[in-house]
Amino acid sequence: MTRWWLGLAAALAVTAAGADAAPRHGLSVFGDLKYPPDFQQFGYVDPNAPKGGEYRSWALDSFDTLNPFLLKGVPAIELSATFDTLMARAMDEPDALYGLIAETADVAEDRSSVTFKLRGAARFHDGTRITAEDVVFTFNILVEKGHPQYRILFRDVDKAEALAPDQVRFTFKPGDHRDLPTQLAGLPVLSRAYYRTVEFDRTTLTPPLGSGPYKVRRVEPGRTIVYERVPDYWARDLPVNRGRNNFDTLRWEYFRDRDIAFEGLFGGAYDFREEFTARTWVMQYDKPAVRDGLVVRETLPDQTPSGVQAFFFNQRRDKFKDRRVRAALDYAFDFEWTNKTIFYGQYKRTNSMYENSELAAHDPPSAAEIKLLEPLRGKVPEEVFVKPYSSPVTDGSGNNRENLRTALELLRAAGWQVKDGVLKNAKGEPLEIEFLLFEASFDRVIGPYIANLKRLGIQARNRTVDVANFKYRTDNFDFDVIIQRYVQPLTPGIEQRNYFGSESADVPGSLNVAGIKDPAVDTLIEAVIGAKSRPDLLAAVRALDRVLMWNRYAVPQWYKGSHTVAYRNKYGRPELMPKYDLGVVDTWWFDPAKAAMIAAGKAPPPPEKVTTAR
Repeated sequence: MTRWWLGLAAALAVTAAGADAAPRHGLSVFGDLKYPPDFQQFGYVDPNAPKGGEYRSWALDSFDTLNPFLLKGVPAIELSATFDTLMARAMDEPDALYGLIAETADVAEDRSSVTFKLRGAARFHDGTRITAEDVVFTFNILVEKGHPQYRILFRDVDKAEALAPDQVRFTFKPGDHRDLPTQLAGLPVLSRAYYRTVEFDRTTLTPPLGSGPYKVRRVEPGRTIVYERVPDYWARDLPVNRGRNNFDTLRWEYFRDRDIAFEGLFGGAYDFREEFTARTWVMQYDKPAVRDGLVVRETLPDQTPSGVQAFFFNQRRDKFKDRRVRAALDYAFDFEWTNKTIFYGQYKRTNSMYENSELAAHDPPSAAEIKLLEPLRGKVPEEVFVKPYSSPVTDGSGNNRENLRTALELLRAAGWQVKDGVLKNAKGEPLEIEFLLFEASFDRVIGPYIANLKRLGIQARNRTVDVANFKYRTDNFDFDVIIQRYVQPLTPGIEQRNYFGSESADVPGSLNVAGIKDPAVDTLIEAVIGAKSRPDLLAAVRALDRVLMWNRYAVPQWYKGSHTVAYRNKYGRPELMPKYDLGVVDTWWFDPAKAAMIAAGKAPPPPEKVTTAR
């Protein structure tokens, strides 16, 4: 349920020490920008891409608000397309941004502030100018009334002030704030005038006033949302937008069930699908439309960190506070059998919070990591000093007896005993675990896991609720175990406080779903945030990774490291794919000639193979 602007902010950090205090056309991390001040477009777009047509895809379950900035409500997909940010992300660099609403950014030499100079042409959709006062209003309203995570992300900003109609300065509290300038560069800008008459902190199905390349055209509550490209979009010819935002309309159909959604692709309800279900990808695409070349299947590279998807335990509940209990639950999950039987061998086991990246701690700790970890000896598991984390392994036969024996030993050491077939603590209380879900597709994964837990005497069950109920319960930490995915940035920073920091553990709607409150983790998070070079950052992230994984805050699941997509072959695309994004909505375009062939039942030419931008 991660918000889109938090995902953007998570990926950003400011230029390393040594940069001068002069206005720049962009901000980057630990080095120079790839694109010079006079660049014309990003390298992974086609600047001559035609405009027109419709992109149609699907989303799961439902939505009940068009206001994505609050804790309340389930926002519709892709609302980010309606709000411009101060600067725009380049998807072929780890974490660089270039001028959008803001033409330049000026980081003070002592790094105590950042000043953005706004473009005079920047406009909201109603034609009114975007000013520094709007930026100040946005910052203040988000911190005061927006999602609680804003208060954590921007806790070190002392004040925001408009120096002139086109200049806004953010001043920082004392300290080292590497990430703050680019966290702020990713800030969406709201209209102060609009919210004089509209209540900000409420859910709504009335489209808020935006400034981005698209605006909401039609809403069927909980079922469909359609965006239309703004024909007189103020920033359409800027270098950061050239060759992008090519579809006239973007449409998402919502489905309550994944299997029904899958059939919707072949029934004509939508055209593009990224497949996340291994069984479906392997077994269910042998259909006439695929055999006849009308629907294309492709596996595209994914060079972004897969992060982690896992069963996270709510440690606000006493039964999960003992690491041995959490380790036992890890031993009870038979990934190898699950992967072979349910996933057709499509996945790899996740063994890091930063999987599929150089950030993952997959080797013994380096000297630099030991230097960070040594002051924490006695406060972190001893394993972190010796070896990388690795989840328990089985032979995939379904006979998990050895691992279950180890799990039972761990539970006994933690004070739990089996009595009359039920695992109980010293008070005679049974160990009960409820897995909270908002879709039924995970039943086939959790069912065998629950069966193993019951063999240990654990009274386990799963409960599936609607998405609104799920969000309410997770926002208020009313759960035992949920499945959470953290999509990690290429340059981790402030967002780690939201994911794993003590200060976020009791904040409603926190991304720290496990309720982690560990001073050692907090210390390593600050080391990540304070890293001055890429090598220092790698050492700090890997040290943090070891402590998080060996504390067994979760039972890690699986990852793929690629995008498996299927789509009706009516699109064109650039020769280069952005290195750190799929790029479909952003850079593809509608091809009317291909669409006409499909309408006539003829197969268009297969798409040209793409290479990844360097």
